[in-house]
Amino acid sequence: MLRLRRTDPDMRIELMPLIDVVFLILTFFVYAMVLMVRVDMLPVPLESYASGESAEPMPAVAVTLRLDGTVYVGQHETGLDEMLGAIDQSRQDDPNTIVYLVLEEGNGTLDRGPLLTAAWDRLHKAGIDIKLVGQAGGP
Repeated sequence: MLRLRRTDPDMRIELMPLIDVVFLILTFFVYAMVLMVRVDMLPVPLESYASGESAEPMPAVAVTLRLDGTVYVGQHETGLDEMLGAIDQSRQDDPNTIVYLVLEEGNGTLDRGPLLTAAWDRLHKAGIDIKLVGQAGGP
């Protein structure tokens, strides 16, 4: 006997409309976040002055204390004894060079506390203004 009806088709989940809806919702939330940011700033045109000079970045050198206790001045490895000589060499071009003291982040096998205080003491005794580099802490 012949069947007059076809068999029911298998159910399929179409992904293209689902992807379209997800991107539509994503676009809505991104646009909503952009509109939530308030900028309290007045549009002020900057004036041009004949006596003005362009800002020049200050030269800087970093003294880095690594996790293993090595001391770097700039990109060159030095010890505590050679640190002041390397800084003086980099300050010969410009005596206004800023010195940053940087501690590498992480947990090392060496206690860097004495190394930090020794480096700080030597730089302070030489009359070098030191700026520490770190993350901003909470209250």
